[in-house]
Amino acid sequence: MADSSNLKSEAIIDLMKQHFSTDAGKQLVKKIGLVYQFQIAPKKLGVDEVFYTVDLKKGEVTKGAYEGGKPDATFCFKDEDFVKLAMGKLNPQMAFMRGAMKIKGSLSAAQKFTPDIFPKPSKL
Repeated sequence: MADSSNLKSEAIIDLMKQHFSTDAGKQLVKKIGLVYQFQIAPKKLGVDEVFYTVDLKKGEVTKGAYEGGKPDATFCFKDEDFVKLAMGKLNPQMAFMRGAMKIKGSLSAAQKFTPDIFPKPSKL
């Protein structure tokens, strides 16, 4: 596992933790109710990935692989693409079609993935 201190996405993950404690964040948790796992690679997909679990059942974001079974969907990104997606500069569907984002698990769960889970760019 890579050292996450080099990842730009680490700051976004920290902001997501705060975002889920807000009213808007709590509504997303109620609306989505799924568990996503993010695998973020510094440079190349599949190499030195850092795992994060975004539990939208409990409204928690933790570092490490999901420990409650299998996540509903797993998303693999390069660090820079994750940052672009979180800031609204990359559309999730376009990222998937271009190969900038890989999805494992339930596609119906993946379709509920929305950039709304990220704090608004003004907070980034």
